[in-house]
Amino acid sequence: MTEKEKMLSGELYTAADEELRRDFLNARKITMAFNETNAEETQRRKELLSQLFEKIGENIYIEPPFRCDYGCNISAGDNFYANFDCIILDVNKVKIGKNVKFGPRVCVYTAAHPIDAKIRNSLLEYGLPITIGDDVWIGGNVVINPGITIGSNVVIGSGSVVTKNIPDNVVAVGNPCRILREIEKLV
Repeated sequence: MTEKEKMLSGELYTAADEELRRDFLNARKITMAFNETNAEETQRRKELLSQLFEKIGENIYIEPPFRCDYGCNISAGDNFYANFDCIILDVNKVKIGKNVKFGPRVCVYTAAHPIDAKIRNSLLEYGLPITIGDDVWIGGNVVINPGITIGSNVVIGSGSVVTKNIPDNVVAVGNPCRILREIEKLV
């Protein structure tokens, strides 16, 4: 397996790999161009995100500045909005559903590091995918940790640290994030 294949399968990999370095530098080039656009350059921003992300839906809007590792591992559905200072460390797949809104400074981290210091010091790392369902609101300063699935019709309160999967139709808050209440369905 290549280092990229290992990375995307959740196995330990070496980030200093030549192919990964090329992808990483390409993402830096595109995000720099994106972050230098002005508010009137919405079409240019969409073009840059189309080059950066694996897939984007209709009506996607991200406020600069935005940061990511590779970009090519991110897919975002229709009507995705991310406020200022969004960071997505996409060493594994990040799948964002439709009608998802991020408050400012939302951080999505697929990247992880071994607990064992000897392995960690050898510069091996790994990543676990993150999936966010449809119709989700994620408040400002939320951190979503590796391997998390957030269901559909969910609200994550500001400042939360999501360390466990969140089911559909709930409001969840806190550090660690926990379910506060269910969201009642309208008839």
